[in-house]
Amino acid sequence: MRFLTTLVALLVLATPLRAATTLGDDGLHKAEWMHNTFKDLREDLAEAKAAGKRLAIVIEQLGCIYCTKMHKEIWPDPVINRMLNKDFFFVQINMFGDVDVTDFDGQVLSEKKMVMKWGVMFTPTVLFLPEEVPKGLSASRAAVGLVPGALSKGMTLDMLTWVRDRIYKSGENFQKYHARMLSTRKSN
Repeated sequence: MRFLTTLVALLVLATPLRAATTLGDDGLHKAEWMHNTFKDLREDLAEAKAAGKRLAIVIEQLGCIYCTKMHKEIWPDPVINRMLNKDFFFVQINMFGDVDVTDFDGQVLSEKKMVMKWGVMFTPTVLFLPEEVPKGLSASRAAVGLVPGALSKGMTLDMLTWVRDRIYKSGENFQKYHARMLSTRKSN
């Protein structure tokens, strides 16, 4: 019996911690690092900035297998999840939703019409915003990074780091940064 108790304890300790993700009334995944807001992106940016975080918009849809993959396999990774909670302010948009969204340019549209305005065709799509959005720009035009689809853990970690650390300001594009990080990880 003692052996069995020890074995169960070791299995519990060896199991990676998974961040809680639930399904909301809209059928979309809800994670603790997502913020439920009035979806006025100008207000969301101000709130993110006041908290010392970067604003990110995640666009998802009901039944999206790649959204499920990100929520169950990638975002719960302890390092990634810590960054999502500590460094980012995520607002979720339903690709086919009817909730009004106010873009940075002041235009108010339903989620589904805003997604069309932004030209987003795949889910999940994540738009990473700068700390300041120039007047008159939409979220899609102001974004410093846009991720259309599911990424691996390494690529997700690199994208979050590239945005958080403002590496894009150095002129190094994401793909070159990611290749450099892959090379660094391989040599260690």
